[in-house]
Amino acid sequence: MLLNRDTAEGIANGNITLVLRAWDVPRAKAGGTQRTVAGTIRIDDVAEYPGSHRVTAAQARAAGYPDTATAQRDLDRRPARHTYAIAVSFLAPDERPDLAADDRLSAADVAAIAARLDRWDAATEPWTRQYLQMIGASEAVRAPDLADRVGMDVRRFKRRVRQLKGLGLTISLDVGYRLSGRGRAFLRLSG
Repeated sequence: MLLNRDTAEGIANGNITLVLRAWDVPRAKAGGTQRTVAGTIRIDDVAEYPGSHRVTAAQARAAGYPDTATAQRDLDRRPARHTYAIAVSFLAPDERPDLAADDRLSAADVAAIAARLDRWDAATEPWTRQYLQMIGASEAVRAPDLADRVGMDVRRFKRRVRQLKGLGLTISLDVGYRLSGRGRAFLRLSG
């Protein structure tokens, strides 16, 4: 479930406690967590309604909308079989910025990162080091341009970069990415 910055920050500060989505199948599960730009959120409950469900005033308020009409307009942009009301709460601040800034890697840190990257490479194809090197050489280049360089659709490319970000190796910019201090240290120490 993708959340924009305003929604993520609204959840973090407690102003938003519900996310509304129009989906054909559920994409969120009660008890799950999700990292956002504002920190980690918890998915407390997922209520499923028919696609014809009309947003209530209470749901619109809880989702951070000024009124039901605005909330309904957002939902109606994507026709789907179901409407989901996803109860959310803030769990913890995002640990990735601190992790990304930590460039003092021990041999054990390098080995642990390499092992994780090796598992990802083995599960699909070797890509992790190529992406790290490409991002290191192409700071602030648009994701579609980077995806094109490796012959990957943008959505899948971004998903892979998020995996690297989860290890503290990359940082998302307004446009494109850059290697974090941790990412630069890893490439230097593992190569």
